[in-house]
Amino acid sequence: VNTVEKLYPELSPNLSTCMSPHMMLGSVIKTHWAELMKIDPSNIYHVSLMPCTAKKDEILRKQFDHVLPAGMRPIDAVITTREFAQMLKSINVTNWAAVPEMVYDNPFGISSGSGVIFGTTGGVMEAALRTAYELHTNKDLPKVDFKACRGLQGLEQAEVDMGDVKLRIAVVHGTRSVRTLLERIKNKDPEYNFHFVEV
Repeated sequence: VNTVEKLYPELSPNLSTCMSPHMMLGSVIKTHWAELMKIDPSNIYHVSLMPCTAKKDEILRKQFDHVLPAGMRPIDAVITTREFAQMLKSINVTNWAAVPEMVYDNPFGISSGSGVIFGTTGGVMEAALRTAYELHTNKDLPKVDFKACRGLQGLEQAEVDMGDVKLRIAVVHGTRSVRTLLERIKNKDPEYNFHFVEV
């Protein structure tokens, strides 16, 4: 989002208005879950453990100032996986094999397959695509066959036949690949004319 806003502002109208998965979860934790558990949301301090340092800036974005009442923010802090590893190392937790396996807490019960994949690379797209495909065709989405894109490392693309339209979709990761893709989209390169891109 920052890259588009700063370097490709003309592409800003194409950005999703959805919050990222961890921001969505933070909002639900401080509203629905807090109500279910009878906890005052102002007593919840929600920390996200994320691989990306951009999430630290994301939680401070102005558009999230009024998502929750009383000036609360969906996420209070972000710790990167690298920072977390350094914290563990500082207390001598280095033998990962010796750490006992724990059951993941599941605050909302059983989730859908789309919910499970939402936080993985390409998961948001696949979840949205499944829903759109099923609503449009009344069928389950067949396996999407992503292929590496020639000439652009870090980009995988696929085509999904919706019946009356073929959707061109892509998943891109890595700052260099994202910027290369945005340049090609900006320059209207027909090879990079996608209906949906997940970064």
